[in-house]
This record gives sequence, C-alpha cells and structure tokens, in this order.
Amino acid sequence: MQKHLKVSAIKDGTVIDHIPTKALFKVIKILNLENCSQMVTFGNNLDSKAMGTKAIIKIANRYFADEELNKIALVAPHAKLNIIRNYEVIEKKVVEIPKEIKGIVRCFNPKCISNGEQVTTRFEILSVKPIAMKCYYCEKITNENEMMFF
Repeated sequence: MQKHLKVSAIKDGTVIDHIPTKALFKVIKILNLENCSQMVTFGNNLDSKAMGTKAIIKIANRYFADEELNKIALVAPHAKLNIIRNYEVIEKKVVEIPKEIKGIVRCFNPKCISNGEQVTTRFEILSVKPIAMKCYYCEKITNENEMMFF
C-alpha cells in the first residue's frame, strides 16, 4: 500500500498534531494564527486511530515559546508538537496546562472588572481534570463549560 500525505510537509516550522476537531479554530485563535504572515496549513476531520478524527496545523518558519503553546492545552490537552528543520522532526513536545492563563479567556462573571475595564484577564489554574480556573480580580471559579475565548 502506498502512503500519501493529506497535508503537505513543511521544510521548517512547527506542526501541532492531535488537536480535537472541535478545537481547531480555538487553537488558531489562541495562537493568533489568523494574523500570521507565514504559511499556515490546517486539516480538520482527518482520520486518527487514537481519536477517531483529529485536526492538524502546520506553521512554516515559526516557532513558539512553551508558555505560548501551553495555552492551547485548555482546548487541546493531548496535542503533540513537532519542531521541524529541513523536513526533519528535531524535537517533540507535549502541551501542559500552565499554572496561570493571561489574556485569552474571559471571566464568566459579568460584574468582574476585567469585563468592564481595559485590564488583561488573568486566571490561576486550580484543576486540570476537569479544568477549573480562579479569576485574579473577582475570584470566581470558571470551569471548562463556561470558558469564553476572546
């Protein structure tokens, strides 16, 4: 059987694999890829033995700090990262939920100062399974069902 790629290879950059299909566009938003000047290729509803279906993102000539990538763990906790140089995987990483989240999730409390003032939202992660975050300003707890991304 001949193997063929459904999403073409990149020479240099980052590949984010094992993204749940429903989380693809949230990952794109969290990493601000809609404003990326490099080539961004994504595939959704690709076959996966482990997940049934999955999504993948390939970003040419772009590398991310661990802190930046770990934000996607909120929506894609099993994502795998491959760092590519000259078409070869030189490093593999797994995302981890950081201890603190800044500026990507809104506080669900409508009376929170972060929803009425020009302040960056900030949450302390209390639990990862299930996700529970405490707002730095109003101290309300937000769970994964209440998370609203900017």
